[in-house]
Amino acid sequence: MKNIPRLATHRPIPTFAFVGSSGSGKTTLIEGVLPFLQAHGYRVGVVKHAHRGFEIDRPGKDSHRVRRAGAVQVLLGSNRQWALIGEQPPGADDPRLQALVARFDPREIDLVLAEGFSHEAVPKIEVFRPAHGRPPRCWPLDPDVVAVASDADLVVEPPVTRLELNRPESVAEFIAGRASPERRAVGGPRSGR
Repeated sequence: MKNIPRLATHRPIPTFAFVGSSGSGKTTLIEGVLPFLQAHGYRVGVVKHAHRGFEIDRPGKDSHRVRRAGAVQVLLGSNRQWALIGEQPPGADDPRLQALVARFDPREIDLVLAEGFSHEAVPKIEVFRPAHGRPPRCWPLDPDVVAVASDADLVVEPPVTRLELNRPESVAEFIAGRASPERRAVGGPRSGR
């Protein structure tokens, strides 16, 4: 078999994990932050941790049939979107965050926001609502927590920053201030390709 040239090595993509208890508003906050980061010129990828198995393919479709026949990865593509479906061996551990981030094309993504992955060594933003009656998931014990986004007045100790949960633009500004500015798309948002 012929050797296939490898892509050039790129700098790691800056990654921030949004952590917190179930129902704290992680997805809602990410959804609110994305338009502001895009306005700052960042092309953002999102990784979501699924606690249980999931299926994005449908039985009877050609992609499902070839996966069941033994394909380890199947790539679907159209003029609107594409999806890569990979198979994990039975009993495999959850993939590590950096292994998932490495699947992004660093030429197309400037920044990654992850939901979950509280056990990973990555900058984390804790989403915390004291009214839910549950303790924080990572803060104040995890040294990787860089900020706490909350709807309550909290006292946080530096170097952790307190962010207003209901002001996603301030969370986006915090992230943009910590991300590598050289990775940001020059001249604002890029048009689709």
